[in-house]
Amino acid sequence: MSKRSEPSKPATGPMTMAEMAVQTPEKSASPAGERARFFNSGNAFNIQLPPVPDHVLTAERDRVLDSDAPTGFVPCDLSGELDSHGPATTPLVLARYARIRPREELRVNLVATGSIWYVISGNGITDCGTERFEWGSGDIFVLPGGGEQTLSAGDEGAVLWLATNEPHLTFEGFRPQVADAASTAPVHYPAAEIESQLARIYDVAQGDETAGLALVFSSEREAYRRNALPTLTLALNSLPAGEVQRAHKHNSVAVSLIVQGEDCYSMVDGTRKDWSPWATTVTPPGAVHSHHNEGGKKALFLIVQDGGLYYHARTMGFEFA
Repeated sequence: MSKRSEPSKPATGPMTMAEMAVQTPEKSASPAGERARFFNSGNAFNIQLPPVPDHVLTAERDRVLDSDAPTGFVPCDLSGELDSHGPATTPLVLARYARIRPREELRVNLVATGSIWYVISGNGITDCGTERFEWGSGDIFVLPGGGEQTLSAGDEGAVLWLATNEPHLTFEGFRPQVADAASTAPVHYPAAEIESQLARIYDVAQGDETAGLALVFSSEREAYRRNALPTLTLALNSLPAGEVQRAHKHNSVAVSLIVQGEDCYSMVDGTRKDWSPWATTVTPPGAVHSHHNEGGKKALFLIVQDGGLYYHARTMGFEFA
């Protein structure tokens, strides 16, 4: 039998609902009853969580680009800032860099619905179940969760960047589906096809309500949701030389890899954030942000967002500022 929690009494005046401690049952006839806890409308909604930081991660990039770096992962881990229960770049997304030494293998078995990969340099082969495909610099591919994959590098080795929803599954206490029932099948987007598809966008009018010139990646299975994975969206955003992407905001977070962006920067809630090649950047949810290209080349940045959740809940909240 449990006893009701006795909160400390305020020094002066009557206690308010917000000052009450969590309450436990007065009586309980079972372990299930013992587990009950009670809050109220004054103290249940004042949870204080650390904000998602407006951040640029470069130390992790430098570690993986070091020619002496071993085969393995370098996580973009902001769990200390987020007070999360495991590695996380944002509350629901984890980005990593990966290095594979020449003619070595990287075995992958991530607790995620799936993983999104970008090949920064080098070439190799992915074995995923019964499927195998070759990849090279500038390629993108998506792999399912729930099983082991092997990435084998060629003679030059390889450096890759990837993003997953591992923090989301950790939060829910979930495991991915088994390999034969995974939420996605392997999907490969070769660099030449990406370039061709992006060129098609430049051949048509942008329109007043379009937020930039971005190529959005999906698959046969996910086309109806227009996502790369059920909860994660993937886009390659581009910005011609000398142009500005109009200021906007949305409720999803944005985790970006700067693919090409000399003399480029973002403005996030009035603060300038300079770009750096192959850096990982985080744009907080709800932040008003714009992108600026003051260089002489087209800017390219890969963006992963937890947008699938917000689209499904009808709460994306996209607005031009």
